[in-house]
Amino acid sequence: MRRREFLGVVGAAAAWPLASRAQSAMPTIGYLSSLSEGQVAAQSAAFRRGLNEVGFTESRNVAIVFRWAEGRYERLPGMAAELVRRPVSIIVAQAPPAALAAKAATAEIPIVFVVGFDPIAAGLVASLSRPGGNATGMTLISPTLGQKRLEALRELVPKASVVGLLVNPLSPDTGPEIASVQMGVQALGLQLVMFNASTPDEIASAFTAIAGRRLDALLVGTDPFLLNRRDDIVSRVASLRLPAIYPFRDYAASGGLVSYGTNVANSYRQAGIYAGRILKGDKVADLPVMQPTVFELVINMGTANKLGLSVPAQLHTRSDEVIEYGCCFCDANVAC
Repeated sequence: MRRREFLGVVGAAAAWPLASRAQSAMPTIGYLSSLSEGQVAAQSAAFRRGLNEVGFTESRNVAIVFRWAEGRYERLPGMAAELVRRPVSIIVAQAPPAALAAKAATAEIPIVFVVGFDPIAAGLVASLSRPGGNATGMTLISPTLGQKRLEALRELVPKASVVGLLVNPLSPDTGPEIASVQMGVQALGLQLVMFNASTPDEIASAFTAIAGRRLDALLVGTDPFLLNRRDDIVSRVASLRLPAIYPFRDYAASGGLVSYGTNVANSYRQAGIYAGRILKGDKVADLPVMQPTVFELVINMGTANKLGLSVPAQLHTRSDEVIEYGCCFCDANVAC
């Protein structure tokens, strides 16, 4: 064999491992969350299930890099920028603050979001049916959700006339949520009192203010920060013996009286399916933003009994789940 031919063979052989590694390198998904890992374990698991449905399994043929802001939204821009620098193949953005941070960080890397606000008004997409750009995903909102929650609460507390609404004023989905609740307040002839909290200390202050008002019931907003503090919030509501309705099942499972809202796990499963489809070549701009079609009403009968509330048969029949054990923040032999 001539020396030149031999070097050519050696060079080709040396290149084979590099080419093989390039072809077999796993795509990487950057999972950017406004929350903490423990608080959203169910959603992360649902996302993985969606990925599995379209042929992707973590560590086998796809890698997932998680970044948790733990309710500190100011950390999200830096985390999003880090994921862009890696770079990742896709960014999955959990909750509105993460979605906005991801969108600000890149106009090229595909983004799959799960948000609780109008993604058109927020500038994430051009339209729901044809998003355009580099972002699509799932929205958890429905214009009538606030009114539906009020209606369910009114069934549980028929004489309610003054209701409170606890929200995070820094959240991008708070404005639309307030508007939805105000529609319900007007339709039902109720009086609404607003309470704001964006830090743990402000939650304590908000409940001091709530305790000082003559409220008949309370609504808790959908913001991720509040969800991340749900045990604290449910405990404080229980100490006031105040009927309250929450946006997600997690609250009812923690002892909250009743929840009504989107089936969040299903939305994250769909986000996993979308991420897998994009990895397989689907164009982000052609994947429509999915709106909620499944809503769930969960009643905690244990908490209702502790509050001395009689759950109407009609509401009981409409419920998707009934929890019997009540709240877990007090002695079982002592009223909350």
